[in-house]
Amino acid sequence: MLKIGIAEDDPKIAGLLKSALEESDYQVFTVANGIDALELFLSQSFNLLIIDVMMPGLNGLQLCKHIRQKAVQTPILMLTALGTVDDKVTGLEAGADDYLVKPFHLKEFLARVAALLRRQPAVDAKTGHKLYFEDLSLDTYSKEVSRGGKPIELSAKEFVLLELFMRNPNRLLSRQFIAEQAWNINFETGTNVIDVYINFLRKKIEKDFERKLIHTKINMGYILK
Repeated sequence: MLKIGIAEDDPKIAGLLKSALEESDYQVFTVANGIDALELFLSQSFNLLIIDVMMPGLNGLQLCKHIRQKAVQTPILMLTALGTVDDKVTGLEAGADDYLVKPFHLKEFLARVAALLRRQPAVDAKTGHKLYFEDLSLDTYSKEVSRGGKPIELSAKEFVLLELFMRNPNRLLSRQFIAEQAWNINFETGTNVIDVYINFLRKKIEKDFERKLIHTKINMGYILK
């Protein structure tokens, strides 16, 4: 389930967008002002941010600039009632990836969301040593892993295994592929070492979390989704 943050001070619009996105199987978090939005968007990892221009605290343009100044490359969809060419250019120059003028049809809104999510790289463009998936983050420099902001201690092999999954999200990985990439060995059908380590990893990254991330495809392999 992809994670989307919405900064919108109009409760009716925020509720409508949240419902539409949740019906499309996205996980959605909403805030009503720019200050709270900045704190939330910088403290957690999101797959997409949706920001209204006119908000109290920080307006959408200021919020967008602050986010980009922190080298966060999460796609941003800007929402506004201001629809002139200059307004759109200002939004894009502030760091937005797309610009949608109110009022808009939900069908177009969902299409824009899907298009931005398809463009999103698995690795942050400016901080390529950091990998993100849902609320899970991994830093290949510091070897730090966290989920939902909670630090997770992994062994060296568990770290390599998680990095392999996070570089191949939503892709079914066979035991042969995992053995070659994480162990640099040919997979032997008589051994369960891969299954054992994946169980170790699951216990650490899924403990105390409702959503499970590593799934088993019987007789086929494993997938991070």
